[in-house]
Amino acid sequence: MNDTCKYTGIDRPYSIEDLASFHGHLGPYIVLGYRIGRYAREHFCSDPFQMKAKVHCIAVPPQSCMADGIQIGSGCTLGKRNIEIIECTEILCEFVSGERKLSVRPKPIIFPPEGGHSYSQLIENLAVDMYYIPDSEIFSAKLI
Repeated sequence: MNDTCKYTGIDRPYSIEDLASFHGHLGPYIVLGYRIGRYAREHFCSDPFQMKAKVHCIAVPPQSCMADGIQIGSGCTLGKRNIEIIECTEILCEFVSGERKLSVRPKPIIFPPEGGHSYSQLIENLAVDMYYIPDSEIFSAKLI
């Protein structure tokens, strides 16, 4: 990491408002990605210049929104070219640093039934709930 830059703020927790501001709205997949990315920085590699992320998903929204959260949480970014989305029917996030690898498998998200005028509010409420619950309730992680 560039130790001379005092402006990154990468170690600070990002709020729900921060996530929504970056992404344009608050949804479950940006929260999931943020939580996974933050976990990777805290428990795997704290230097986003020494880590790469691969996001396996169907590669379209809403699943691909995980990549936005992973950028915020891990510091792996499109600009640094150390994050990529890999089209896949299975959702999985992989982080690599040197010879080490972290595999993170999200648990299924239970979405509210579609329809009705309050669906978008129910989705936002689900995202808020996901922001606060323990990591073990939304994903499992394994060092490989």
